[in-house]
Amino acid sequence: MDKKMFCFQCEQTVGCTGCTGNAGACGKKADTARLQDELTGALISLARAVDGSTAISKRTGQIIIEGLFTTVTNVNFDDASIENMIQKVRAEKERLVPDCSKCQSPCGKTDEYDMQQLWDANEDIRSLKSLILFGIRGMAAYAYHANVLNYEDAEVNRFFCEALFMIGYGESVETLLPTVLKVGEINLKCMALLDKANTETYGIPEPTDVTLTIEKGPFIVVTGHDLRDLQLLLEQTEGKGINIYTHGEMLPAHAYPFLKKFSHLKGNFGTAWQNQQKEFDHLPAPILYTTNCLMPPKSSYADRVFTTEMVAFPGAVHIDEKKDFTPVIEKALELGGYKEDQILTGINGGTKVTTGFGHAAILSHAGTVVEAVKSGAIRHFFLVAGCDGAKPGRNYYTEFVKQTPSDSIVLTLACGKFRFNDLELGEIGGLPRLMDMGQCNDAYGAIQVAVALADAFGCSVNELPLSFVLSWYEQKAVCILLTLLHLGIKNIRLGPSLPAFLSPNILNFLVENYGIAPITTPEEDIKALMNHSK
Repeated sequence: MDKKMFCFQCEQTVGCTGCTGNAGACGKKADTARLQDELTGALISLARAVDGSTAISKRTGQIIIEGLFTTVTNVNFDDASIENMIQKVRAEKERLVPDCSKCQSPCGKTDEYDMQQLWDANEDIRSLKSLILFGIRGMAAYAYHANVLNYEDAEVNRFFCEALFMIGYGESVETLLPTVLKVGEINLKCMALLDKANTETYGIPEPTDVTLTIEKGPFIVVTGHDLRDLQLLLEQTEGKGINIYTHGEMLPAHAYPFLKKFSHLKGNFGTAWQNQQKEFDHLPAPILYTTNCLMPPKSSYADRVFTTEMVAFPGAVHIDEKKDFTPVIEKALELGGYKEDQILTGINGGTKVTTGFGHAAILSHAGTVVEAVKSGAIRHFFLVAGCDGAKPGRNYYTEFVKQTPSDSIVLTLACGKFRFNDLELGEIGGLPRLMDMGQCNDAYGAIQVAVALADAFGCSVNELPLSFVLSWYEQKAVCILLTLLHLGIKNIRLGPSLPAFLSPNILNFLVENYGIAPITTPEEDIKALMNHSK
């Protein structure tokens, strides 16, 4: 591929084939894409250096996790930052195998991998390696969030090396396919680890109403996924007359008891990530990006963008590991916020949303749910979940939820919910028909609910009146999909388009073995899914 860049890891990749020009659909420039490839090649080299080790050090594991997270869509646009990460990876390899750099006759066993080999590979090999790579990139984000709360899993860390090694050396469908499914297996452990980290640190999420009204006066918008960053900002702003509002995937933070105790955590600003350039336009407040999704800022608010952790953008102020948020606080006081309260709404006109229906909250009503199913009050469950995005056709998910039968329950999670989370769907037996389970990693909770219901009814998850209707955009969605496949979940509807990195043969394998299908229309899909569960 003689092109300026090549990237097809996100749902919005150009023409559903790949971004190859001066910049990607996400906004990253060709030079940045090439550096991400160089970083990935260096990570594979590091994995080769530790090949055969029964365990890897915490230091090595953290570097690999950081490197993978850096390459997730809409995380890091800053070439200097990526170059520093590359040098960090190379230095770690040098520390582990110092003699390799001195060898007079290189054996090639720890050489850096040229990603062009992957992009030019046989399409089925490329497809399977891409599933592995993009899956572990997404999983690395979850491992990172657990690690900052001092939770880690040696098996998870070791698998990152195993998967990277396979990307570099695996050359047959027979050797690569088991690793693809193992990504799903290990990601389940990783999501369980993050669930434990979040709940043991911040408490069990509780159903919580969240206002969309922004009060007058100074405020800060916090976006991303990192609860620890939000905690530290809340602590540093307490008593300073500054209100804090979540944005995007940070919305579920309102449900955690430890975070709810801060009275200046007021509500949620805006909707999903792809609307930020419009919603942040001339915003009289700073925005703190803790993770993806960052879009290249418009000039009207570029001076109030702050990044931290793995997020970086050229010219944006970066808050380092010391976590001194003074620059963000000073910018909030300088801008002053709105002069009057702003009554904002969701996409459908609602003025509040509800979150906090994690697996513990839902399973606390397990008896009620089981009886409602037995009596016919609940006829079906839909998990309508995943990423939002800018591509036309995502209004499918709004219409799907609107058209779900009145005797069905809609579970949701991740930022795709902003398409419909302000709708009022009513209740069944005192339970809301629409329940927000949390961030994308809370797919773990949805799995726990599904398994518990299957146990209660003495059947498999696939035999439940439960359908999975998923939207995807970036790599965390990939690892979650692989987890569902690892668990044997079938008949998933996926959209708005299928991944460009799936070759016809690999897609056919998924269709034949798991019944994966693209979304069609809400009417047709609801009818088909309801009939399938009878």
